[in-house]
Amino acid sequence: MLCILYVIAIGGCLGTAASLVERALPQAWPRRWVWCLAIALSTLTPPLARVHHTMPVADVPATLADATWWARVQSLDPTINRLWVLVSASLVCWGVIGALRVAYLVWRARRPEMVDGVRVVLTETVGPATVGLLRARVLVPRWVLALPDGQRRYVLQHEEEHRRAHDALLLGVASLTLVLLPWNLALWWQLRRLCLAVELDCDRRVVRTLGDAPTYGRLLLRVAEASSRGPRLQPALLGRVGTLERRLRVLLAADPRPGRAARIGAPVLALALLLAVLAMPHPVAPKTPAPHATHVAPR
Repeated sequence: MLCILYVIAIGGCLGTAASLVERALPQAWPRRWVWCLAIALSTLTPPLARVHHTMPVADVPATLADATWWARVQSLDPTINRLWVLVSASLVCWGVIGALRVAYLVWRARRPEMVDGVRVVLTETVGPATVGLLRARVLVPRWVLALPDGQRRYVLQHEEEHRRAHDALLLGVASLTLVLLPWNLALWWQLRRLCLAVELDCDRRVVRTLGDAPTYGRLLLRVAEASSRGPRLQPALLGRVGTLERRLRVLLAADPRPGRAARIGAPVLALALLLAVLAMPHPVAPKTPAPHATHVAPR
């Protein structure tokens, strides 16, 4: 139980540091790699600390190291382990069902079509979305074909940018950390921030290619309204639910450059959090003393 709290605390510190670094970055710089690094460090730092930097619980104040208290904490481990396996198995099943659904949609479409120079799979209501880990495909609902040429190009360019950047593979690999550590609340938050960063990076590339951020922002609202009537391929965690407002604020910001306080103060605070993570030892259970043998002197 203490190990779980330690891992979540490490992830929270690293996620906060990543958020501060992201705030200090110039607007044109990609954000995704900041969160990829945070997720990787949150996953790898605890096991490394367990090998090289530990602190027995017996070394903390006596009120926390009380044997009775520690026994109660350890008694929760079997229940936690069973829940861990159950949730991980559920997430695996969820992913397999999603992959089978994508495969069915692609099979039902029979063959991809070229629309405005982009190879797409036409669906009835699902999309726009880019799916597939090793072979990414752009799924486009048929109503997109009825959009004016300019708006349709924005939609297709957005999904094509996702495909070129292998975003589906990136999010899929990052999601594996949740299968391994589903109880790590900090990882859930970091993955959601990674999804937002992926969308923001894609928006910047689209606007850099086609221009006119206000028109693109209005199209995002229209597509979000139309897409809400159809089913989603991914759970809300990996989709775009709740991120549209943030994306529009970034797109339409009058002065997107970070202020001086953000450029200087945010990296300093992030470095302080990183040092705190490095200094934080991994708690380990106190060793149970072996019973003393009674020595009987011979007469």
